[in-house]
Amino acid sequence: MISFPFSSTRLVRLCVWLAALLPAGSLLAAAPALADLRLCNMTSSRVGVSLGYRDGQGWVTEGWWNLNSRSCETLLKGQLAGRFYYVYALDYDRGGDWSGRSFMCTREREFTIRGTEDCLARGFDRSGFFEVDTGEQQSWTIQLTDTNRAGGQ
Repeated sequence: MISFPFSSTRLVRLCVWLAALLPAGSLLAAAPALADLRLCNMTSSRVGVSLGYRDGQGWVTEGWWNLNSRSCETLLKGQLAGRFYYVYALDYDRGGDWSGRSFMCTREREFTIRGTEDCLARGFDRSGFFEVDTGEQQSWTIQLTDTNRAGGQ
């Protein structure tokens, strides 16, 4: 005969309690992990951010997200669909920008623009975006700092 260090009533209660926890645990395990593309402004300035990326229909640029000093914003919600994203950002307070050699279309006010060709002929501005390689991660956070901007100190 097997001997337990506690009574059979206590064993039954423990089994019922564990059985009650199983559904809650399986719900937590099945919940999808948060996966977003976020950008954090780690500077003392307010910044405006635009984003370029490929979706199922081709190239898209979107803007502007306005971020206060030392704040973060989700630019794209959900699991990232691509490896490379492109950012162009303006320092509203001190001037200057975070830019690169990948040229895409922007405009001065809020925008969503399809395609990267003939920006000026289509009535848009042409801005140089810097490339962000996410390494095919499901989520990524970009940090703008004073030292990683064009002409940064």
